[in-house]
Amino acid sequence: MTMMLDDLAAQVQTNRGWQGNDCTERMLAQQRQFAADASHELRTPLAGLRAQLEEARLHPDQTNLPELLDAALRDVDRLEAITEDLLLLARVAADAPAEREPVDLAETVRAEVSRRAGGLNMRLRLEPRVTVNANGSQIGRLLANLLDNAQRHAKHTVEIRVRRVGAHAELTVTDDGAGVAVPDRERIFGRFTRLDTARSRDCGGTGLGLAIAHDIAQTHQGSLLVEDTSGNGACFVLRLPLARPS
Repeated sequence: MTMMLDDLAAQVQTNRGWQGNDCTERMLAQQRQFAADASHELRTPLAGLRAQLEEARLHPDQTNLPELLDAALRDVDRLEAITEDLLLLARVAADAPAEREPVDLAETVRAEVSRRAGGLNMRLRLEPRVTVNANGSQIGRLLANLLDNAQRHAKHTVEIRVRRVGAHAELTVTDDGAGVAVPDRERIFGRFTRLDTARSRDCGGTGLGLAIAHDIAQTHQGSLLVEDTSGNGACFVLRLPLARPS
C-alpha cells in the first residue's frame, strides 16, 4: 500500500513538470481534481480501518480477532484498488504515441470474454480485422471496465459488437439492465460519480472504471458515449479512428 501511494505521489509530481506546456491550465485543473478525488475517496476506508483498530485496542477482550482481520483486509483491498485506479488515470494522460501499435478489436474482445466466468449470456457480433492504432493494454483495460460495468447491471444478456463505421472503428457493449437516464449520460463518466439508480458505485468497484475508460478513449482521439438502445438497458459506444493501411 505504501509503495502504491508513493507511486501515486511520484506521478502527480511528474505531471507538475508539464506546466511549461501550452496545456498548463488544463493540467493544473486535472491535478487539483486528482488530489481532491484521491483525498475524498481514500478517507472513508481509512477512517473505517482506524475506527476498527481503535475499538479493538480499547476492548481487546471483546474483540473477535478473525472478524477484525477480515474487515481490515477488506478496507486495505479497497484502498489498494482505488490507489491503483487513480494511478492508472494519471498514467493514461501521459501515454506517448510511440507506445501505440495495431490492435484488432475483435481479437481483443474474444480474449477478454474468454477470461470471464460464465453466468450471463454473452453475445458477440464481431466484424473481423477492425484494427486501430492504440496502446493494447489500455484498450484491453477499457474493454474490461465496460464489461465489468455491463455484467454488474445486466439481468440476463450482454452484447458486444465490433464493426467499421466510415473512418472509425466502433465497439459497443449493451446490457439488458436498468439503463442510464438521459440526464446522467455525461456525468456517469465522472470520477466517483454516484447515481440515484441501480448504476451506483455501491454495486461494486472503485467508482473509477468508467472514468478510466472515458479517459483512455479520449487519449486515443476517440469517444465513449452512452446511447439509446432499441429496448431497455444501456449501450456504451466506443469510437476510435481506424488504423491506416500499412
